[in-house]
Amino acid sequence: MHLVEVLRPEMFWPGLNSDTKPEVINELSENISSIAPSLDPAKVAEILMDRERLGSTGIQDGVAIPHGKVPGLDKVVVACGTKPSGIEFDSHDGKPAQIFFVLLAPEFAAGHHLKVLARLSRLLKEEHIRKALLDASDGSEMYKLLVDEDKNI
Repeated sequence: MHLVEVLRPEMFWPGLNSDTKPEVINELSENISSIAPSLDPAKVAEILMDRERLGSTGIQDGVAIPHGKVPGLDKVVVACGTKPSGIEFDSHDGKPAQIFFVLLAPEFAAGHHLKVLARLSRLLKEEHIRKALLDASDGSEMYKLLVDEDKNI
């Protein structure tokens, strides 16, 4: 499995406007819905915030991967936004999150969802990839970076 199978260049947004965890989840949910209108932004945000209440998806090194299962969704949806100044996200290492990947999965498709999550996590451990995502000027650049780097693992 390669990320090119689930990534779309229009689902990447550098320079998010949000300043809090709920705001970034709402902003990304709205952005996702603008590209995939069948996804209700309020429902997506609710699913992601419900997951956050179970435990923060802020992992480490400025990365957060909010994720959840969406009833009626027929394929995995991945979106990404960045905020170089960072947002407090209750990350495991105590650092603000700067790179946010939202992963939405069909309700009964845990296997594929977990493979995508593992692949993203592996790529995002690399400092040069995180830096390049934060430095990207547009979503197409972010997309191309990940697709190219994913070919190397």
